[in-house]
Amino acid sequence: MTSTGDAVRHVLVVDDDGALRHAIAALLDQAGYRTAQARDGREALSKLQQEAVDLLLLDIGLPGMSGLDVLAQIRSRAAPPPVIMMTADDTPETLLQSFRAQAQRFIRKPFPPRRIVEIVSDVLAAPALASLPIEVVSAVPEWVEIVAPCALEVGERVREFVMQLDATLTVDVRESVAQAFRELLTNAIEWGGHLDPQRMVRISCIRTRRMLLYRIADPGEGFDISGLAHAAISNPEDDPLAHDRVREAMGLRPGGLGLVLTRAFVDDVIYNEKRNEVVLVKYLD
Repeated sequence: MTSTGDAVRHVLVVDDDGALRHAIAALLDQAGYRTAQARDGREALSKLQQEAVDLLLLDIGLPGMSGLDVLAQIRSRAAPPPVIMMTADDTPETLLQSFRAQAQRFIRKPFPPRRIVEIVSDVLAAPALASLPIEVVSAVPEWVEIVAPCALEVGERVREFVMQLDATLTVDVRESVAQAFRELLTNAIEWGGHLDPQRMVRISCIRTRRMLLYRIADPGEGFDISGLAHAAISNPEDDPLAHDRVREAMGLRPGGLGLVLTRAFVDDVIYNEKRNEVVLVKYLD
């Protein structure tokens, strides 16, 4: 979806690589977006003064004023547009700086041409809750800790960033950890936070040479594991899926199977006594 009503969404592409900038703009134009281009940060800020845009594609390694400096100035505005950061720098420090400055997404160069169109479409289609601010408590690669509102849209944004922190992990490890992290974070937002963006969930990611550890502090009563099974068991015989309809009406995902399967994706899942904090551990070779 490229428009809201009759308005075509306007994207500003900011990159000092002219060939790449033109190629990205051409892809977005073909997808039905309206684009403008800027070769550096100062030109980008100048164009933003002249005309509002719906989204920025912003390169980090710009000459003079870096993309992170541009992002900081954009975020100081009353109603900043969402920003997708682009960079060839795959260090976790760069990713964390973008995250702390409230970038919506982060994409590493080189990327498949159509991928940029998919990301732009995803960000523009996201509801307003996806842009709620996230507090970064610690932003060193060995210990990342954030506090985020209890909204599923924010949870997906957190997952996207956290799962890119260590590009050296194998695909299998990244996928298994991503699945476990998604299930537990979503469970905390749904059951502990009751999908209330005024409540917060705390997430930590700790990396050592031989271990990857994620800690999620549930903002409410605790992670609901046993209750899901009991709900299914207590369904009437003639209506075995009654609990799923109740959950759907509440805006929750069906079933507890994902949480049960979480243990298959990582090496350890450990809950505290109150079951309002969980740690999942993946041992590295």
